[in-house]
Amino acid sequence: MPSMVSSRNESSYILNQIIISPSDADYLDQLIPSIKEYSIGNRTSQLLQSLSRFAGDKEAEIETICNTHHQEFVSSVNQLLRIREGTVSLTGEILDLNQSIQSSTEKLAEQKKVLVESRSHRQNIDETLRAIQDCLEVLRLANQVHDLLAKKNHYAALRALEELQNVHLKGVTQYKIAEMIQRSVPTTQKAIAEAVMSDLNTWLYRIREMSQYLGEIALYHTDLRKTRQKERVERLPYLGHFKLNSAIELVSDEHEEYDLLQNEELQVDFTPLFECLHIHQSLGQMDKFRIEYANTRRRQKELLVPASITLIDEDGASLHNLLEEMAGFAIVERSTMKRIPDLRSPIDVDELWDSLCQTAVHLISQSLHEVDNAESILKIKNLIALFMQTMNAWDFQVPVFDNFLLVLFGRYAELLKKRFSDDFQEIVSTDDYMPMPIQTLEEYDKVLNVSWYTPEKSREEQAFPCVLPFSQMYPLCCIDIRNFLNQFYFFANDDFSHSDVIDETLKDALDELLSDKVCDTLVERLSSQYLGQIVQILINLEHFEHACYELEILLAAARSQGSTSGSTALNATEKFRSNKKAAEKRIFEVVNSKIDDLVETAEYDWTASSPPIEPSNYMQTLTRFLSNIMNSTLLGLPTEIKELIYFDALSHAADTILALPLAPDVKRINTNGIMALAKDVEYLHHFVDSLGVPILRENLDELQQTVQLMQADNTDEFYDISTRNKKYGRVDAINGPILLEKVTRAPENVIKNDKFPTLSSRFGKRS
Repeated sequence: MPSMVSSRNESSYILNQIIISPSDADYLDQLIPSIKEYSIGNRTSQLLQSLSRFAGDKEAEIETICNTHHQEFVSSVNQLLRIREGTVSLTGEILDLNQSIQSSTEKLAEQKKVLVESRSHRQNIDETLRAIQDCLEVLRLANQVHDLLAKKNHYAALRALEELQNVHLKGVTQYKIAEMIQRSVPTTQKAIAEAVMSDLNTWLYRIREMSQYLGEIALYHTDLRKTRQKERVERLPYLGHFKLNSAIELVSDEHEEYDLLQNEELQVDFTPLFECLHIHQSLGQMDKFRIEYANTRRRQKELLVPASITLIDEDGASLHNLLEEMAGFAIVERSTMKRIPDLRSPIDVDELWDSLCQTAVHLISQSLHEVDNAESILKIKNLIALFMQTMNAWDFQVPVFDNFLLVLFGRYAELLKKRFSDDFQEIVSTDDYMPMPIQTLEEYDKVLNVSWYTPEKSREEQAFPCVLPFSQMYPLCCIDIRNFLNQFYFFANDDFSHSDVIDETLKDALDELLSDKVCDTLVERLSSQYLGQIVQILINLEHFEHACYELEILLAAARSQGSTSGSTALNATEKFRSNKKAAEKRIFEVVNSKIDDLVETAEYDWTASSPPIEPSNYMQTLTRFLSNIMNSTLLGLPTEIKELIYFDALSHAADTILALPLAPDVKRINTNGIMALAKDVEYLHHFVDSLGVPILRENLDELQQTVQLMQADNTDEFYDISTRNKKYGRVDAINGPILLEKVTRAPENVIKNDKFPTLSSRFGKRS
């Protein structure tokens, strides 16, 4: 029983699930598992029974419902029939309406088709319009690029081209115009590059045109800086140790800072260069631009240097122009390098600068032979030095010009030597060789200021007019020497670094001028027979020797502290000293020659019949001559030289007079002849005594003792050594017997002397 109940409940549950299934699919989904389940358990019949029973129950239920509501069902059927009639009629109407709607729908469909087609055309039109607008925008931008290019807005044109290429063309890539414009982009870029290069070339041309003016301003302001530095040195001498462009000078001059490229007189705008550089960087053509710019500047450098220049034009315009062009060109290069390091490297700028310097120095050297004036050379040097200082301020090295200054100095020294050589030659050759007369104190001061001369009297004690010992040539040569020194040191200011070369060259030049043009010329004139001229030459030589000593001191003081030159001794000093001896010797020769001439006029009658009344004329003339040269001609000589000349002259006069009786043609000398000679010797002795120089008397000792021997009554004393040394010690041992042999006495003396052997035989025995 329990199993039957449970089976029923289970069957009921399955039926309920099948009935309440919302659809046939769900109904089958519920039925199929139940059939499988009952089949497995051999309960299919039970399932069929349940279903049959369920169907019967439902039919009974329906029949009961129908029996209960039959009348209502009939009325409902009637109503349904009526409704069906109305439905049929409505169906007809609906069919009519449907037919009408169908015809309307066909029309609407046609209209919709037309509308759809029109909408498609409209869309196509809109798309075409948008495409045209996009293309027009591209064309507008392309035209704008060319408009900007025409207006020289190169960078804006390049930016517009990049925007066109990178933005706008991407929206119209499907159109052929995009391809056309894309193909034209390189051409447009090239056009922009060429246009900006054209503007840059115009800028470079203008820079080249203003280079000279830029250089002129640079040199001018360097000169102003030198002037300001000089003024500061005058106020504070310590600053003289610092040259132009030194740190101290630059700091001292800070308040005078001047922008050479941006000022009231000149403005150098680098905008075209920056724009060109920026555009080439944007185009990725920086290397190409750098090479092209370098080539352009190199060509401009070559155009800057002329084929030749002249150094003898008015105001040195040709050299000025060259150096100013170079300065302006180099300053622009240095400024470009500082502003754009990627464009111009220091090596590029320095190589170009070195090439420019080499070419300029070669040009100047070729024209240097034209200059025959030392002042012109000095102007050239000062201009080059100013140029060097200007370029040093811009960090340009100038060793080529520094070395060229040595060449320039060589030419300068050569011209100076030639000019002063001619001046010295003229001064020495046109001198009157007379002591220099001074009329006024002013003239006296001028001579003392220019010459190296220390007078014996003080300035206050000096009376005018007066006569200075040297001739006019000496102060004139001193003036030229001082000018020569000044001219040399004009070259050796703070912008010339080879002071030792100047020191050595100056020393050699002075030596050459003083030795060759002064000393040698004076020595040549010693051949004169005019004693006064020879004496004056000696005096001049004395003063020139003193001047050389002073010059040696002056040259040593003028040498720079760092000079490596050797001694400052002048060879001319020794040459003047040695030639003083030659002048003294020449004076001796002339004086002795004059003495010879005077003594030759002596007319002794060695066998005169009567004694002389007065000294011989030649002796009076001789003493007068010696007196005159002592009081006039030799007056300017130092005392020791005068005494030496007098000593030699008197010694020579004594020897010459003594030679008169010793002459071979004098065979006999009587007492009157001896008295004539004795009177002349006595006259000469008195003259020497009047000079007040005791040492001069010694020159007459031999002559006096010889005359005394000739006058002696007892000549045998001469042959007695002891007596001879006391009385006739200065008499020559050979000349004495010869003269005694010639002396003839009065008859009584002769008889008296017959007691003695002849002089010759006696002398022979003694010998």
